[in-house]
Amino acid sequence: MKRPLGAQISHMLKDRGVDVIFGIPGVHNQEMYRGIEEAGITHVLARHEQGAGFMADGYARASGKPGVAYVITGPGLCNIMTPMGQAYSDSVPMLVLSSCLDDVQSRRGQLHQMKDQRGAADTVADWSCQADDAQSTYLLVERAFEDFELSRPRPKHIQIPIAQLEAEAEPAPFPNQPALRTKALPPDVAPVLSLLNIAQRPLFILGGGSRSNLWRQILTELGAACFTTFAGRGLVGANYPLDFGSMLPRPGSAEVIASADLVVVVGAELGEVDLWRDRLGHSAQLVRVDIDPEVLSDHHRATVKIQADGESFAYALWQSVEKVQPAGGWSQDEVSEARARWRAEINAELPGIVQVSDALREAMPVETMIYSDMTQFAYVSKEIWDMHYPYHWHHPTGFGTLGYALPAGIGGAMARRGKPTAVIAGDYGFHYTMQELGVAVELGLPLPIILWDNGKLKAIEDSMVRSQIAPNAVIARNPDFCKLAEAFGARSAEPGNLDEMQAAVRKAFTANGPTLIRITPEIL
Repeated sequence: MKRPLGAQISHMLKDRGVDVIFGIPGVHNQEMYRGIEEAGITHVLARHEQGAGFMADGYARASGKPGVAYVITGPGLCNIMTPMGQAYSDSVPMLVLSSCLDDVQSRRGQLHQMKDQRGAADTVADWSCQADDAQSTYLLVERAFEDFELSRPRPKHIQIPIAQLEAEAEPAPFPNQPALRTKALPPDVAPVLSLLNIAQRPLFILGGGSRSNLWRQILTELGAACFTTFAGRGLVGANYPLDFGSMLPRPGSAEVIASADLVVVVGAELGEVDLWRDRLGHSAQLVRVDIDPEVLSDHHRATVKIQADGESFAYALWQSVEKVQPAGGWSQDEVSEARARWRAEINAELPGIVQVSDALREAMPVETMIYSDMTQFAYVSKEIWDMHYPYHWHHPTGFGTLGYALPAGIGGAMARRGKPTAVIAGDYGFHYTMQELGVAVELGLPLPIILWDNGKLKAIEDSMVRSQIAPNAVIARNPDFCKLAEAFGARSAEPGNLDEMQAAVRKAFTANGPTLIRITPEIL
């Protein structure tokens, strides 16, 4: 049955497993909204396209499926480019569909006109393409979903001219059988097994691409120690005795890595935000396993390189791990002493936050999925807060944008209704997207929003002081955040001590809407 192309797109997305779309309608993309309800898709109305993009990001991270957003021509696309940049750096599958003008070459002065909208999106996306008819639209959508499955997941952008969205089109073809990604097999891990057989102090570094529930068993059988990147936290569960945790940014971690006689890095980019130094610190042979060939050829200069996803590599390794003589070079005391030393360093650098973070962790169910923003409270917690489950703490690590936590948490809560989800934000970053509180209220999400309010851009102030710059422009006048939350229809709490904070958090998980919980350094 023929329908306008805009309506057919929604049906095509539904056939490929899309249940939720985040966005804002406008006169240029309204045809895309014609088929949403008919296709049986839920649409979440964001307050700003930046919020829509972060919601799609949060939904993708929680569900494992691509997050989808609809935006208008020009400013709509520009507004979502920050979330696209974040999704690109953090390897999040996101599909952004926008309208575009039919002619920008011979006409000027049109509503929402840009000189090169597609090119602008291309700077923050894996690819950005224009579909000039129904057939090319369907092919590009199909290509996006294939890419999400086969390669490093990153955002894609497809723009469709307004006239084409309005034009009658045949339905999209049914989905093809998806292509199969190349998997690591037992023969592929033979070089790694040979190195493990002679290593006495093997060290694994597990990143966000290490997806497998076998890592704890593998490390135990090998007698191997491990670090995780922030994105890889929880992959070995809590309390593995040889786990150095997510302490790679600690300067002392380089000394530990230098003491290993074999380093195996799986699914980790080892970029600046993973290490906060140029070099990993290894002196032994380095094995890299990654789906991205660019990572395999970076400046860390791996000895053995395997292009494969972390899950299949872990399975292939597990099938052969009994052939390896367990190492005995690491001790539990060595690991626990290093972790205690680093924890003391963190507490000395940012006094008090460790205690508040510990209390907050005790108040949250272990299966809580957390979305955090760029704030000192999150920086501390990401290092000291052990996760029981992988991929349950999401942070704007690479691009490093402010305003991520609240809308991403909304997207995550939409993906996992009935399961606990929480937000951690700083007072300044909260300003960026606090209007999305209205969305959380409309959806009735039981979302605790932990607002760390130190009244300033404290990390920037500290950085200025270290650089001998007189702190300037680091303080903004804050609103009464609790009254603001209540004006949106949310609940609020201002606990006076840690016990009251824990009680407020536990209550928020059972509420029928979001609760803003404002915490200041004076809580101690």
